[in-house]
Amino acid sequence: MIIYPTLELHNGKCVSLTRGRLEEPVIWHVDPVETAAGFAAAGAEWMHVTDINALAGEGDNNDLLEEIIRSVGIPVQLGGGFRSRDAVSRWIDKGAGRVVVGTMAAYDPDLLREMAKFHPDQMVLAVDIFQGAVMTEGWRTKSAFDPATYIKAFDDVPLAGVIVTDIDADIEDTDGSLGVISGLAAQTRHPVIARGTVRSVDDVSRLKYVPNIAGTIIGRALLSKDVGLAEALALAQGEPEPVADFR
Repeated sequence: MIIYPTLELHNGKCVSLTRGRLEEPVIWHVDPVETAAGFAAAGAEWMHVTDINALAGEGDNNDLLEEIIRSVGIPVQLGGGFRSRDAVSRWIDKGAGRVVVGTMAAYDPDLLREMAKFHPDQMVLAVDIFQGAVMTEGWRTKSAFDPATYIKAFDDVPLAGVIVTDIDADIEDTDGSLGVISGLAAQTRHPVIARGTVRSVDDVSRLKYVPNIAGTIIGRALLSKDVGLAEALALAQGEPEPVADFR
């Protein structure tokens, strides 16, 4: 299982969102580039970065994102406001390892299919779920899509994975979140990346044994030091299979 240490950027600062509210970010007084480099130094294989300004349609953190991508030394999975072909292609050309799309898939699924064929294994579908429905526009708009049917519709697309967030549980209850995410993971051929489920290293241990959970995104818990990255990475490693000693 891959641990994706995560930074959410707003006005050049590292933040976390409380109950998904873009207007009330919790600000972490850390340097984004140094923090990203620290993730790599701890042994992370990937990291995830979300541009909150781009997600909200209120500017961007492009210069900072470029610096992170250039300097961190590990591939970056980038999310936040990708709603056009040009935006996706531009950031892949700038070195983003993967691009995460959510609203684009809901409003123009054929464009996602086309982009995924053009950039195989570099497109990630974000599925944010609230009260049983897929949300768009940064958790602000409730769609008519059933999550299981929605994810299934992209099973034939060469995606790198699907990020699943149960918004209800992300803001209230970890156990509920794991139940929804694990249920959806069983219904898709794509590897699923769980978001919002890790508040302690015990949560990492639990996720590791859920079928088809290929990774988890951890942000706030790392910045608050409730989870140590080195310990989480060690727990996420696969257990070696026993080998017979033939003589």
